[in-house]
Amino acid sequence: MKRISSLLIISMLIIGISSCKKWLDVNTDPVNPQIATAEVLLSPIEYQMANGTANDYMYIFKYLQYWGSPAAANVWEQHGYEPANDNGGVIWRMLYVNMGLNLEALIADGRKNAKWTYAGIGYAIKAWAFQLATDYHGPIILDQAFDTTRLFFNYQDQPDVYARVRQWCDSAIACFGRPDAISYEGMLSGTSGDQIYKGDRGKWMKFVYGLLAQQYSHLRNKSKFTSGYADSVVKYVDLSFANSSEDATVFFAASASSDGNVFGPTFNLINPTASNVVPRYTGRVAQPIVDLLTGGVRGTPPASPTTSVDPRLSRMIAANPDGVYRGVVPTKGDPQTTKRVPHVWGAVAAPYPGKYLFTDKGRYPLMGYAQLQFAKAEALFAQGKLPEAYGAYLKGIDGHMDFVNTYGIPATATKISNTEITAYKNSSEVAQTAGDLKLSDIMSQKYIAQWGWAGVEQWCDLRKYKYDTSIFKRLYFYQLDDLFPTNKGYVAQRVRPRFNSEYVWNRDELAKWSALNPDYNTYELWFTKPE
Repeated sequence: MKRISSLLIISMLIIGISSCKKWLDVNTDPVNPQIATAEVLLSPIEYQMANGTANDYMYIFKYLQYWGSPAAANVWEQHGYEPANDNGGVIWRMLYVNMGLNLEALIADGRKNAKWTYAGIGYAIKAWAFQLATDYHGPIILDQAFDTTRLFFNYQDQPDVYARVRQWCDSAIACFGRPDAISYEGMLSGTSGDQIYKGDRGKWMKFVYGLLAQQYSHLRNKSKFTSGYADSVVKYVDLSFANSSEDATVFFAASASSDGNVFGPTFNLINPTASNVVPRYTGRVAQPIVDLLTGGVRGTPPASPTTSVDPRLSRMIAANPDGVYRGVVPTKGDPQTTKRVPHVWGAVAAPYPGKYLFTDKGRYPLMGYAQLQFAKAEALFAQGKLPEAYGAYLKGIDGHMDFVNTYGIPATATKISNTEITAYKNSSEVAQTAGDLKLSDIMSQKYIAQWGWAGVEQWCDLRKYKYDTSIFKRLYFYQLDDLFPTNKGYVAQRVRPRFNSEYVWNRDELAKWSALNPDYNTYELWFTKPE
């Protein structure tokens, strides 16, 4: 943070010394406005929602066992981190720098000039970003976040951040209830406008309600969950998305590499061979999703599956050229030379065609109907309301089938048919009655629905249930020698704050939170504790 502030000051001084008066008089020249308006700030901020999460998901997807490296003993698969390195710190940078003051300016402009749609979207994004960051890092900078007079910053813990997120959600809803001074409909729906909902206030409100539902669902271990928080989960899910067509996703036109999906082949972020930095060597499908899609939700998956009653298998991941679906076993790598594990881009080697959400023109999901239905089912299950939980569970399955058809299948490919969906729902992989429903059924289906995108939300699920393999049945649990050496035998619970801004410039504050300890990444977060 100190470095960033210093660079800003230096830049301002350089401009003051080298620029002529005519250029500095930008306030009088509409072609060169000095203050960026909400209209020009929104689209780049929404891009950062995808870019910021994707850059960190490269690494924590290995914690979640979504994907892995063909090399054994990968530090992230071992629940470790890279000391003196910013890998895993882009969400931090997204919040405080890439969005940062731009998002504050968007909200301020929206409020000052009665651009209430923009202000509401700004508050919704701010709430989402702080919720994401605290569930990822734990204590973060809150009250002092955008104080430009400071060089060092204090952290606040999750209860403070959770409360502030709820306040920003309320502010967003309030803004959406006020009319804009003039119509911004054309600008919001244009190519440089709102890349998520095209200015649709109703859908943005549903996004906010979904965020509140997720926050309350994280509090599963609190004593008030069954008596209160579970009701809030149900309430806000019911106020949120009506179906998968309302999912929050970032649009990419894919007209060039810079305008392609950040997880697509052309953008090249997760290229499995481009980098010789081992921790980034990534993107190979991991074994848990293969198991879950081939009979492992309620049964035992075959050793060398070539097909499945679950129609999502062939749409979500690719088989090896020999027709067998394979995955990397976490920490063990892919020792095969001919029967290799496919990349999420859809092949075992270049050229990669793109697959499921990992295509150039694929939309980048941020929140979805299916995951919220499973959160509702989980909350109702905890309250013993099994018929209602079962109904939400089935809606979640249907919702994810729709999600795959809507976002995960190219126009030229065959979508999942109603016949395939019915056959799957009638199979032994799906609970057939409310009385037969288990928590593992709900959470396994939610894992499938969130695979490949909902990184922090899936990690919240794993952590609040203590990585329980009776709930997440196909998770590969680690032996002591499989874990990162400084973890002292414990799995990851948080990601350390961004190295370059915090461990270089803000160390005194880190010391207050024991964040200088090498095993800080294993310290349990507030939201997973009973109180």
